[in-house]
Amino acid sequence: MADGELRRDPASRGPRDGRDAEGAGAGAGAGAVNDVEDAQESDVARRRRRAQFLRELHEAKQLRDRVQPRRARAARMRQQMRMRTFRW
Repeated sequence: MADGELRRDPASRGPRDGRDAEGAGAGAGAGAVNDVEDAQESDVARRRRRAQFLRELHEAKQLRDRVQPRRARAARMRQQMRMRTFRW
């Protein structure tokens, strides 16, 4: 199962916020609203963490390219060769 499917499928998750399986059925109306809000918050938090990670990754790559210019040049040349030989 893909990572995204686990997040979207509420049945695959265990009980949340101290609620057990029997207690979740009793207050399904209020619980459903809280689950939607939790999902939205977690999605926003996940996107924020992902954006932060991508910024740091980009910064680390730039630093590596500055520190090791010969390796960076060789990597650029390999990428150009890959793009030249790629068939559409």
